[in-house]
Amino acid sequence: MILCLDAVTERDAMRESQLIRFVQRQRLGVVSSLAPDGAPQSAVVGIATSAVGEIVFDTLGTTRKARNLRRDPRVSLVVWENEQTVQLDGLADEPTGAERDRLREVYFAAYPDGRERLAWPGLTHFRIVPIWGRFSDFEASEGPLIVELDLTRGR
Repeated sequence: MILCLDAVTERDAMRESQLIRFVQRQRLGVVSSLAPDGAPQSAVVGIATSAVGEIVFDTLGTTRKARNLRRDPRVSLVVWENEQTVQLDGLADEPTGAERDRLREVYFAAYPDGRERLAWPGLTHFRIVPIWGRFSDFEASEGPLIVELDLTRGR
């Protein structure tokens, strides 16, 4: 069963909140970015998710993903739990100032040791703001459940 939810309804909003809660439970994800030649590049990262669905991860500024996202902010993230997965497409940025500090607190709630990594030369934090999501549940008794969401509402 595939549900493509394009219309904005209360049920869609509920599903978006459920998707956010699912991602909030996850601590690892695969981030995919685009190399200068357009080739995909993926990496496993530790993630934390805010109440509104912003995903935060830290990395060294010299990594391929950091260089890629600074040049081209388009990003994909995949997280999973057993037979359930979430795919997100969105835009990444590298917040500064008060916004960076707010997002770091989200990250530190999931990774308290992240404060120690602040001493690493070149450490930075990226935020992913999802614009599209797909939840897939392959454990569903009546067959696979796949729900697609437009996450640009209210932005």
